[in-house]
Amino acid sequence: MSSPRWKLFLMMVLEIFVWGAWQPKIFSYMGLLGFAPWQQFLVGSTFGIAALLGIFFSNQFADRNFAAERFLFGSHLLGGIALLGAAFQHEFWPFFGLFLLYGIVYVPTISVTNSLAFAHLRDPARDFGPVRMGGTVGWIVAPWPFIFLLADKQGPALVDATKWIFIVAALASFGMAAFSLTLPHTPPRTDATGLDRLAWLRAARLLRTPFVLVLFVVTFLDAFIHNGYFVLSDDFLTNRVGIGANMSMVVMSIGQVAEIVTMVVLGGVLARLGWKWTMIVGICGHLARFGVFALFPDAQWLIVAIQLLHGICYAFFFATVYIFVDDVFPKDVRASAQGLFNLLIVGVGMVLASYAFPLLKVTHTVDGVTDWRGVFLVPTGLAALGALLMVLFFRPPSTRPAAAALAPGAH
Repeated sequence: MSSPRWKLFLMMVLEIFVWGAWQPKIFSYMGLLGFAPWQQFLVGSTFGIAALLGIFFSNQFADRNFAAERFLFGSHLLGGIALLGAAFQHEFWPFFGLFLLYGIVYVPTISVTNSLAFAHLRDPARDFGPVRMGGTVGWIVAPWPFIFLLADKQGPALVDATKWIFIVAALASFGMAAFSLTLPHTPPRTDATGLDRLAWLRAARLLRTPFVLVLFVVTFLDAFIHNGYFVLSDDFLTNRVGIGANMSMVVMSIGQVAEIVTMVVLGGVLARLGWKWTMIVGICGHLARFGVFALFPDAQWLIVAIQLLHGICYAFFFATVYIFVDDVFPKDVRASAQGLFNLLIVGVGMVLASYAFPLLKVTHTVDGVTDWRGVFLVPTGLAALGALLMVLFFRPPSTRPAAAALAPGAH
């Protein structure tokens, strides 16, 4: 991997480490603080609010006024300060305010890091997978400090120890801020016209195109159940499957190990299967994983092993969506289209999952006992619906990436 690609790889490591440090435990942590379900929903909605603002800010203001690397520096510096503040708040409103600030400055960096990577890759369809694999590594590494920080902690000690999910994330955010200044210079756009400033609106109008509308709907379904996994899994693994609180994050990160392989081979898979069937395989990964959760909750070894499908779930669907948009959409709206789909993946999907899945658990809990089969059959059915919609109605203008088609063995 060349030097610029190594820097892009490390950029992705730090970018996703920040997220992976707090995401698996935040709902459990809010429960420990005694936050009500509606309060947990508001916190879970912060990325959705930020993603909506990101359509107008990161894609319509930041990329026209700031070099990408400087935008990342400022965002991660401010985000780290907000995370550090949230770590020491036990009251809801101060915690929510700081976490909302973090979300507003962090979520746009997801699109910006993708755009920065695409700008410096010769063949994004082939090269984005290995670079984005850095994010997978970041998510894998993020839980390991908590094996020691949360070991043998109970009661108030567990609350005090769990706040380190935000402290560790803040330290990584500060590291990302410093590292951003070493990234390849990516100047702001200087060719924006009045029409360009409405690129997000023209990207939204592409939903009139049948294949774009189908992909939009299925991306929403997949993002909803994908985020539902993070809402419920820590509770399920610790309280139903019997995995220790200090190990649940590690078990959940097993999927990211498989994601390394899937991201490396993604270019070759796209060349052979094409857009449609690669995404369908990704959706079916969710179907299989939630199906196992629903039907075999007592098979601890199988529950742990099925985490390996997470790599297929992410790489074969979400990463493919990002590549698809960059390859197929008109050049003048690609950045805004990335933001539009990002709104679903880390925005709307997360907001609705934060509301619906805790409610789903409550409605399937009687006398403190949760019917996990009933809970997980819902996302299993939604995954089946998404796969069926893709099979029947998704007809993209090109079968597979042109570059990958020319080099089918590339990975």
